[in-house]
Amino acid sequence: MKPHVAFLPSPGMGHFIPLFQLARSLVFNRGFQVSFFVITTQASAAQDHFIRSAAEISPDLRIISLPEADVSGVMFEDMRLLTKICVIARESIKPIKPMLIELNPTPVALIIDIFTTDAIELSIPVYSFFTASTSLLALSLYMPTLDLEVEGEFVDLPAPVEIPGCKPLLIEDLLDQVKDRKNDEYKWYLLNVSRLKYAAGILVNSWENLDIQRITALKQNAFFRSIPTPPVFPIGPLIKVEETLTAKDAEILAWLDNQPCESVLLVALGSGGTLSSKQLIELAWGLEMSKQKFILVVRKPTDASASGTYFTVGSDEDDPLAYLPDGFLERTRGDGIVVPTWVPQISVLRHRSTGAFLSHCGWNSTLESLVQGIPIIAWPLFAEQRMNATMLVEEVGVAVKAAPKIVEAVVGRKEIETVVREVMEGEKGKMMRRRAAELKRSAAEALESGGSSHRSLSLLVDIWKSKY
Repeated sequence: MKPHVAFLPSPGMGHFIPLFQLARSLVFNRGFQVSFFVITTQASAAQDHFIRSAAEISPDLRIISLPEADVSGVMFEDMRLLTKICVIARESIKPIKPMLIELNPTPVALIIDIFTTDAIELSIPVYSFFTASTSLLALSLYMPTLDLEVEGEFVDLPAPVEIPGCKPLLIEDLLDQVKDRKNDEYKWYLLNVSRLKYAAGILVNSWENLDIQRITALKQNAFFRSIPTPPVFPIGPLIKVEETLTAKDAEILAWLDNQPCESVLLVALGSGGTLSSKQLIELAWGLEMSKQKFILVVRKPTDASASGTYFTVGSDEDDPLAYLPDGFLERTRGDGIVVPTWVPQISVLRHRSTGAFLSHCGWNSTLESLVQGIPIIAWPLFAEQRMNATMLVEEVGVAVKAAPKIVEAVVGRKEIETVVREVMEGEKGKMMRRRAAELKRSAAEALESGGSSHRSLSLLVDIWKSKY
């Protein structure tokens, strides 16, 4: 019988996909069997679709749906996104202990993510797969110390946050969840990151050549060793490897086939992000004025929250194309494609005609872009995306910010036109494209036999097999 590992991701495609890709890898490349627990409470249509397509991948990869939890008495409309995720996770995983006991053979490890840390109290070894960047992991491990040492709000600090062994973190780049320490969202985040030190290990979806400074700090710096930080295993980049294509998807790829090499800008802001009505109009005008070819993914705008579609992504909604400027579709016909809600992102990014990616800089999308060697126009919306954007621009050299001087305001059409032209036609875009090509090679080498991430995962596999 094969060694057995269980997985427990929290809600949201950004958490779900990387854990699933690791599960696939263990089954197909490492000879494991996997039980993959799924939180069904308020699951998005996109997650349901993903699960249906994944259910028959292999008899060694079993999908187990957790019973839907009643959250009516503990979750409220005015809760912020992270609080909702944590409440759903806490209520949904209550029956997991007896479900794990019933599995045969008993799993040698349970792999969780940052918001299912209630499971750390179980009797089997629990590993945290930190699905965001190493930049956020370093901040998260430092957060309990920061919480004790700083009075008042972090956003009022006079200087960047000095994380031991790492580059300073700009105050304006702090993730949204720590900007208001009085809000429950902060308390939930602090609770979860405070538990990281109790994990048997921390898996990171990155590779050494992308962020060697932080990875070295997490492993060797005296502060992180003193917490103590569990062993850190960079095993990335793990991204979605294939997509189920619809007839509409095939039309998009056929259109790309007829475009010049590296001539098309993909504009897609993640599975949970959306723009305000005014910003969507300015973005459309900026694309039109740039005279560049594009694929624009449009969701119904909302003026309430940039994360407003987190739990509804993939569901039917009002026609989002109706919110574009009058005549936009007609004027850009032939030069651009506008797609409601969803696009086969992996297939588009790997296509020879794609030249750049206007992205929210969520970590999954960032890795998908880097693996394909595609430079980025950074348009962060929420969570840790500003941290990622700054890292990509100032450290990695593969991105430019859409409007670096504007924070939480509308980026104008002229600014959008300028940055799109700069990346698609200018010298800066060529430099970014060369750097992205270097990272594409580096990412592939990390995953090859003998590469840094392959070795790191092999260490984990050996640990797990030794317990079998």
